Amino acid sequence: MTKAEKIAFTIKTLQELYPEIPVPLDHKDPYTLLIAVLMSAQSTDVRVNKITPLLFAKADNPYDMVKLSVDEIREIIKPVGLSPMKAKGIHGLSQILIDRHDGEVPQELEHLEELPAVGHKTASVVISQAFGIPAFPVDTHIHRLLYRWGFTNGKNVVQTEKDAKRLFPKEIWNDLHLQIIWYGREYSPARGWDLEKDIITKTIGRKTVLNDYYKKKKTR
Repeated sequence: MTKAEKIAFTIKTLQELYPEIPVPLDHKDPYTLLIAVLMSAQSTDVRVNKITPLLFAKADNPYDMVKLSVDEIREIIKPVGLSPMKAKGIHGLSQILIDRHDGEVPQELEHLEELPAVGHKTASVVISQAFGIPAFPVDTHIHRLLYRWGFTNGKNVVQTEKDAKRLFPKEIWNDLHLQIIWYGREYSPARGWDLEKDIITKTIGRKTVLNDYYKKKKTR
């Protein structure tokens, strides 16, 4: 297969598997999405979705959030991990949204990245899922899969994002990044990976990845 054929096969397979694409983090507007994405760092979406309703019952907008102390926020979000840093970030960014953006979440990547505890990936998720602006946030699943599929050298997420944006049409970025996340969780995980179920990697996977897989399988 040529590179173009591999890309077409990947897009077609993902569209067949995920014609309807659920958004992993529960939210109702850009602000609640921003907070949920921030909380998801080094945590699972399942855990975040259990905790955000407790936080949003007390504060689901920046004006109510700044009325809570950092300690109060930390106490609520403790189960998601890294709570001291995340609580400071949530309180701090809520104040900045009020001071600089009239309490609204900005749609510009650079303004989002200026907010405390908001990195490039978080900002990219928000602009793509809240505002429909094309972005390609790279998480661990996307990083792993694009390497397995031979679409990036996998050195770092910055390079993986550049490669993804170069290879895939801009108009499908927002759907595609979610489809790849779901595919990675269901068919191509880091642990307990069964290549027989992973049709994309089995069909177009990087030769070294496939060889390593079969070698390890033999020694088991």
